Amino acid sequence: MTNENKPAASKGSQYATLAAALLGWMFDGFEMGLFPLIGKPALKDLLTDQAQSDRWFGVIMAVFLVGAASGGVLFGWLGDKIGRVRAMSLSILTYALLTGLCGFATEAWHIAVLRFIASLGMGGEWSLGVALVNEIWPGKSRAFIAGLIGAASNVGFLLVALLSIGLTQVIGSVESVLLAIGVPQSTTTELLQNSAWRFLMISGAFPALLIFFIRLFVPESAKWEEEKASGNTSNWSNIDLGGVLIGCLAAIGIIYVWSPAAAGIPTTVSIIATVVGLIVALCGFLFPVRQYLQRTVASGALSQEAGSKVISRMMLGASLAGIALLGTWGSLQWAPRWAGELKPDTATEKFYAAPLTQGATAMGAIVSTILAAMAAGRFGRRRTYCILCVGSFLSAVYFYRFHDTFNASFLFAAFLAGGVTASFYGFFPLYFPELFPTAVRATGQGFSFNFGRIIAAIGGLQTANLMTFFGNSFPKAGSLLAGIYLVGVFVIWLGPETKGQELPE
Repeated sequence: MTNENKPAASKGSQYATLAAALLGWMFDGFEMGLFPLIGKPALKDLLTDQAQSDRWFGVIMAVFLVGAASGGVLFGWLGDKIGRVRAMSLSILTYALLTGLCGFATEAWHIAVLRFIASLGMGGEWSLGVALVNEIWPGKSRAFIAGLIGAASNVGFLLVALLSIGLTQVIGSVESVLLAIGVPQSTTTELLQNSAWRFLMISGAFPALLIFFIRLFVPESAKWEEEKASGNTSNWSNIDLGGVLIGCLAAIGIIYVWSPAAAGIPTTVSIIATVVGLIVALCGFLFPVRQYLQRTVASGALSQEAGSKVISRMMLGASLAGIALLGTWGSLQWAPRWAGELKPDTATEKFYAAPLTQGATAMGAIVSTILAAMAAGRFGRRRTYCILCVGSFLSAVYFYRFHDTFNASFLFAAFLAGGVTASFYGFFPLYFPELFPTAVRATGQGFSFNFGRIIAAIGGLQTANLMTFFGNSFPKAGSLLAGIYLVGVFVIWLGPETKGQELPE
């Protein structure tokens, strides 16, 4: 059946799907934005040796990225095997409940473990929602929809900042409510101390309610249903997930050798372990797709050439995402923490420095993700990505090298840098689905975006080391890491230009 003859989804189904996906991404962004904002007060509570705070902050961020990478492949695999809607429901349930449990942590490593499991769902929700929306909405709408996808996550980041600011204003009222419903005074005090980080973490369980809406109103992708009817979904095998497990363990091993727990390991050994671990992780995450493609080629449903193209495009996508994600997580995600250490114009500004900085970067991102997707739709994918890389590098350097006081100028620079560097997250939901056929779309784009997080995790682990090298100067470390964007100026030209083309079948 050709694209022209396929029945389009009803408007009601399209809007229900879009609403569910946008809410899922918004809460995904909320969960992601929690730790960068409240990590410092949380670690103050959980660590006896505050000298290890920066190292643990980097480790927890890296563990999150590895979990998201694993979840992107795991839940992408589920989405291609059992359907987009069922897998997306499971992914949201995972990240909501496990984030809520972080509020009960008593050790720093508890946060690391719980954030890792939660991030499995976050990585999966991105790939599944993108696949579902792109398959249900018509091609002419995809650029704008891709922009909304990126904006939705950053609305979640903004909500964290607003909730944090608002909570400090009404902390007494919140305490009264908790006491009124029977929460003991000792528990209430623990929940609301140190910027109420435990209360904010527990609030992260709220998105689990979204599952009821998804199961009632969101239809399955007709394109996936056709793949299921043709028998292609049966080529996914459960045993292949062993590769994902091996890849995940290899990535965790990389984090371990750079963690405070492995402080005695020589740097040379850590570098060798990182290279070996990255190769093992790559092979492990690719294993389920390779096995699927071998079975599909053997059945005659796919040519050998088409199978090879899928793998090469997954590698391309991972490179493009890795560049953008390393810039974000190695540099910009540390901005709220850095803001709290700067000299403020007033004592009040110091108190709100971190949430105001996160709010400024999130507002910039909400605008830029939509503009970036629209620009890619108008001017082409490769040209747009190239411009975003140059703009990200310049805006990050301007932010870090020309500001040493928390004031209005600082917040404008944060708005600008946060916006330009986040614009990729409106670009990827447009470009990545165009690289893969329906049968492997969720897995392919899930690998592309989320394996980029492994690269970001490895690079982000070096932020604390670079700070030490530069005499505890985060601006120098952040500016150096922003140089990764310049690599993207060249890498994008290795990919195809897909402007004006329909999604591949």
